[in-house]
Amino acid sequence: MQVIVVGGFLGSGKTTTIINMGKYLADKGKKVAIIVNEIGEIGIDGDVIDRFGFDSKEITNGCICCTLKVSMKTTVTLLAKEYKPDILLVEPTGIAFPHVIKEDIELMNLGESVTVAPLVTLIDGSRFKHMMKEVKNFSMRQIIDAEILGINKVDLIEPIRVPILEASVQQLNPKAKVIQLSGKAMDERFESLMQMLLPEFAGEKPREIEKPQEEEKTPAEKVPAKEATKASAAPGETESSIEASGVGSYAVEFAVEKQDINREVSREITTELMERIKTKVLDLNPEFIGHIKLFLDNGTETVKQSVTIYSEEPQEDIVNSKPDAKPSLKVLSAVSNVKTEKLFDAVNSSVQEIFEKKEISIHKIEYAHEHGHNHGEHEHHEHEHHEHEHHEHEHHEH
Repeated sequence: MQVIVVGGFLGSGKTTTIINMGKYLADKGKKVAIIVNEIGEIGIDGDVIDRFGFDSKEITNGCICCTLKVSMKTTVTLLAKEYKPDILLVEPTGIAFPHVIKEDIELMNLGESVTVAPLVTLIDGSRFKHMMKEVKNFSMRQIIDAEILGINKVDLIEPIRVPILEASVQQLNPKAKVIQLSGKAMDERFESLMQMLLPEFAGEKPREIEKPQEEEKTPAEKVPAKEATKASAAPGETESSIEASGVGSYAVEFAVEKQDINREVSREITTELMERIKTKVLDLNPEFIGHIKLFLDNGTETVKQSVTIYSEEPQEDIVNSKPDAKPSLKVLSAVSNVKTEKLFDAVNSSVQEIFEKKEISIHKIEYAHEHGHNHGEHEHHEHEHHEHEHHEHEHHEH
C-alpha cells in the first residue's frame, strides 16, 4: 500500500485534487481509499468524495493534533486490513500541519509493504498574497515542511505573475519540488505530479527528493499529547495547529423538517444563507480567508455553496444525494482571525433567521462526542475510546 498525503491551507483545492488523483489511479487499475479529516463532528468534503465512488473514511474530530494520531492509526490499520487498497490518499484539514500527519503514518510500523510518498502541500496561487498577510506564520510553516509544493489555480492568475509566484514559493522552501496545477484540469502538469509521487507510471526509478536532516523520532505511541502538537514550533511553543493558525472554526448539522424542498428552493435558501453568514463574518474580519461551506440536502439533491476569501462570490455545485438521505443542512466554517465564539453566533443566528423566514422547521443534531474550543488544553486520553469506537464501526465499501 502506498500512502499519499495532500495538505494545504483551507480552500487550496485539496478535495478536488484528491478526487482527480482517485480518478487517475482508478483508471490505472489501482484500488483507492481516501481518508478525509474535517473540523468538528460534521464532515462535508467526505460527502463529495463518497459521491465520486471512492471509499472515504472521515475522521471528523476537531482536536486534530491531540487525538488524530490515535484515530488515524485505527483507521489506516482498518482500511489496510479490510479494504486492502493499493493507494491510500489522506487529506488533512487545512489547519493541520501535514508533515505531522505524514510522520505519524511513517511511525505506525505498518510493515515493509507500506510506503509513504513525498508530502504534497497545495498553495492557492490566486490567494497567495492575501494568505501571507492573514495567516503568514502558519502558512509558511506548512510550506517549509513540504516536499512537493503544488501552486494550484494558476488558471486564475495573470500569466505574467506565475513565474514571480513560483520564485517566491521556491525561495520559502528551496528543497521542495515546485509544480504548477490548474484547478480541476487533469493535464500534463497533473500527470507530472502523479509521476513525481508514483514514478512507476513514468516507467522510471523513484525520484529522490532531498530531505533535511532529522533527529531520531520517538515512536508515536510514546509521544505525549502536548509534544505531538508542536509541529515545527519554535523552542518553548506547545500550541496545536488549530491554535497556531489563528483560525476560528465551527461546524454544525441541522435536520430539516420540510420534506418537499425542490432544487430551486434549495438554491434560494443556500444563496440567502451564504449571503447572511458572509455579511456577518465580514463584520468580524473584512478581509477574511478560510472557507465557509454550506450543504443543503433536500433528500434527492444536495446544493453546496462555498466561499474561500472575503472578495469571492459563492461557488455552487449540485450533486445527487446518497440513497435514503434525509433533508439536512450542514455548515462548515473556518475563518482567519475570528474568534470561534463569534463565528458560532454568526452561523447559528443566520440559519435561524433564514429558515424562520422560509417557515421551515429545523433542529440542531447533537453529537455525543462534543469538543470545546480550547484544543491545546484537551486531555489526550479522554477522547481515545470514543474515536476508536466511532471509526471502527463506520467502515463502508462502495
